[in-house]
Amino acid sequence: MTSEQPRQSASPPAETLRPAVPTPAIPRQPGPADSATPTPPQPAPSSAPGKAEPHKAEPPEPESHKAEPSKAEPSKAEPSKAGPDKPAADDSAPGGAAVSGSATDKAATDRPGHSKPATETPASAKAAVDDLATDKPAPNTAATGNTATDKPAPGTTAAGKVAAGTAAAGKVAAGTTAAGTTAADKGSADKAMSDDATSDKAAAPHKPASSESALITPAAATSAGTKTAKAASDPGKAEAASGAGKAAGSVAAATKTAESEKDRKPANDSVADTVKDPQKTVKPGEPLPTERPPGVPPDPWTAFATATERPPGWFRRTTRAGLRSLIHEYALVIYGGLLLAVALTWPTLRYPLHTLPQDIWDPSRQAWQIAWGGHILLTDPARLWQANAFYPEPNSFAYGDSLLGYAPFGMIGEGPVAAVLRYNVLFVLAHALLAIGGYALVRQLGAGRTGAAVAAVAFAYAPWRLAQEGHLDIVSAGAIPLALAMLARGHGWSLRRGFRPHRRHAGWAAAGWLVAIWQVSLGFSLGVPFLYVLGLILLVLLVAVPLRWFRRPVDRPVLGWRLLLTDTLGSLILVGVSALIAIPYFKAPAGGPAGTEIAFYSPPLRSLLIGPAESRIWGAPHEVPRSSLSWPAEMGLLPGFVLYALALAGLAFSIWTLRQRLLLLAGLVVTIILTLGTNFFDGRWTYLPLFGHLPASLGLRIPGRLMLWATLLLAILAAGAVAEFVRRAEQVAEQRIPPWPGPWLRLATLLPLALVLLEGWNATAHPVAPTQPLAMRTVTGPMLVLPTSALTDQTVMLWSTSRFQPIANGAGGFAAGRQAVLRRNVEAFPDSETIQYLRSLNIDKVLLLRSQAAGTPWERAGDIPVDALGIRREDLDDAVIFYLTDPAAPANPAQQPTTPPNPSLQPSFPLTPSLQQSAPAGLPSQPPTPLTATSPTPLTG
Repeated sequence: MTSEQPRQSASPPAETLRPAVPTPAIPRQPGPADSATPTPPQPAPSSAPGKAEPHKAEPPEPESHKAEPSKAEPSKAEPSKAGPDKPAADDSAPGGAAVSGSATDKAATDRPGHSKPATETPASAKAAVDDLATDKPAPNTAATGNTATDKPAPGTTAAGKVAAGTAAAGKVAAGTTAAGTTAADKGSADKAMSDDATSDKAAAPHKPASSESALITPAAATSAGTKTAKAASDPGKAEAASGAGKAAGSVAAATKTAESEKDRKPANDSVADTVKDPQKTVKPGEPLPTERPPGVPPDPWTAFATATERPPGWFRRTTRAGLRSLIHEYALVIYGGLLLAVALTWPTLRYPLHTLPQDIWDPSRQAWQIAWGGHILLTDPARLWQANAFYPEPNSFAYGDSLLGYAPFGMIGEGPVAAVLRYNVLFVLAHALLAIGGYALVRQLGAGRTGAAVAAVAFAYAPWRLAQEGHLDIVSAGAIPLALAMLARGHGWSLRRGFRPHRRHAGWAAAGWLVAIWQVSLGFSLGVPFLYVLGLILLVLLVAVPLRWFRRPVDRPVLGWRLLLTDTLGSLILVGVSALIAIPYFKAPAGGPAGTEIAFYSPPLRSLLIGPAESRIWGAPHEVPRSSLSWPAEMGLLPGFVLYALALAGLAFSIWTLRQRLLLLAGLVVTIILTLGTNFFDGRWTYLPLFGHLPASLGLRIPGRLMLWATLLLAILAAGAVAEFVRRAEQVAEQRIPPWPGPWLRLATLLPLALVLLEGWNATAHPVAPTQPLAMRTVTGPMLVLPTSALTDQTVMLWSTSRFQPIANGAGGFAAGRQAVLRRNVEAFPDSETIQYLRSLNIDKVLLLRSQAAGTPWERAGDIPVDALGIRREDLDDAVIFYLTDPAAPANPAQQPTTPPNPSLQPSFPLTPSLQQSAPAGLPSQPPTPLTATSPTPLTG
């Protein structure tokens, strides 16, 4: 070992005594123990067995180096053979040979923040202090009775290393054994300082490495110095005692400096020390400067401190939630659906008070239906089905689809003008609901936004729907896909992702059942097929749920009790409401033979490629093939050639799996077979078993209306193809810089949507609704309005919305036979026979509209004398009123008999062939809405 360099006069600064602070060693200031002359150089250790080779000194690391604490590694030095009771070095060595493991002095200078796990004799401790002052590492000596490591445990400062080198160190780092005895005799100094080492010998391996375990208290250092002085009286041990005293003095000085530095440590250092040594008890820190002593006035400067932000209140939270909902995906879908409906039904809202879409006949009757439903529910709900039209027939509101679900809208406004406005608004909203419902269903099934948008537009504005623009009950089909989407969402099911139990929600399922009930309340033309579909879905659930319950016990319960209860109650309420509404339909008079009417309206297979006359794109080109159809208004069933192409592409190129595509194709084939009616094997095994046995009043005699389901399945297939195209386009775009689709690629993804919109462009006429005669606002019933016909009676029903007086007029395919008899019997009015016939029906007034009578059998009825007929006549500006009661008895406007006439008084003669054909012709129309005979409503303008 080379000669020791002279110590410098500086003592180690406070930073070197702080545990776990990675700062290099700095020459310390002279302490009390440094008043003696420098210790002579230590000779090189003996090469006796068990001693390690000298450790080569390494230059200290720069101050900018930040040493990270590392885990203790096993020592590479060979352990000594000497036992714990034998001296580990030659006793004749001056000052006692130091017994240590790895070069801990080097670690103290090179790796600040690491603890020294080995023990040293007082002489070696003194040498370690000198080496620390001169930044010179001590040589590596052999380890005796310990498992010292080359990389000491973190957290040991220079003072801790010096203290660990003396026998007074009562605590050592984890993973080491108790300190061995020194070469000096087991004198009083060694014995006094070995008590602490012996007491910690068993606990040392279980204690975590900590810088506090190597520190010497001032009391221990003083005790060690006293015992060393006593041992100096022994000549043989004087030299050893001298070294021990010097070491004790150095330790005391270092400990005092460490304590003074510890008092200046920040408050967070005590927290860090507690984390490193959980067994250490931390003294509570002093109050922070911001804390005021008790009784002292508050600091006025706190008014300028940063205040804690108050949580938002209920009003702000509600407002934020409402604003977020305005930009939700489905909120944007609603906006787009409404704008699209206004644009693609234009000019419906151009003159909404005066025009009606397609024609003035069926829309007039449907406007009357909605007005009657709202009026009677406000005045006399018990007479809902006893409408004011078709007097005196009972249950006349059941002569077709009732549109009862729109009755709340009928409570707003009075008169024909309000009825026309109401109809036009609902007409546009029905188209919007078609698009919104279609988008929600396809989106729930797993398609992307673009694919769902294409499917929604193709479903809502298919060309075949343009022929049904005059039938609000057929246009109002948007609740069907919407209810299916809600039910699928509530059950956590998606076509693309399957059943996901964590996505179940009983609230969505309940909403789906409510929407389904509302859809059925609009009419049975679409309601009965929808009930069949819902029944099929319930049947699948009854089979699939138990199978999943047995096959996958982990997923139990499959639906949960809330969802099961919702499905049970929802299905029962749906069946109950449907049965309640259907009761008057089964009491309505029967129409012609079901098989004959169904065969008349059954479309051929080629009708799936023929567009209606109302299509701006395909109307004129398909005029010739359309003329070959027996009933073009119900047989132009083209869903769109673009939709056909996209659906065909979806069979080979789609996000749906192959099995799903095959199931969709099978469903499409079944619906097309049902749409053909009796043209597929006479319908014996298809349409007739499902719909042929039901009453004609339910409106199920036209198979072509099932094209709705075929269009929906085609739209789902098309959405799969569009979604797959968009997905691959996005993959291509990811390889671009920047990684998003370019304008041309975006345009390509929107091209199918533009083509579908183009095919839905309409050429629907919007004629002006006839003006209400003034007499219809004043004359009460029961009465007959002349002229009467299958078409004009529908406008008469609309005019009656001012007072809802009972009228014998009425039009609808399900009462065509009875109305034809009525018109034939009153062709000769006024004469005695017709007067007697009308009196038998309890009709006491006849209103002749002069402006409407031209070209009819009643053109000259207002000029014929009536004195000899026992009736009286009153001429008005635009009409003539005939009172059929006895002239001596004044007419009682409040008298409104509701009993049906005596059947024996009604003529029973067969209908002519022309009259028989009028029944099927009126079948596509909406059923008339009954109006109340009592509680006339005053005119409001």
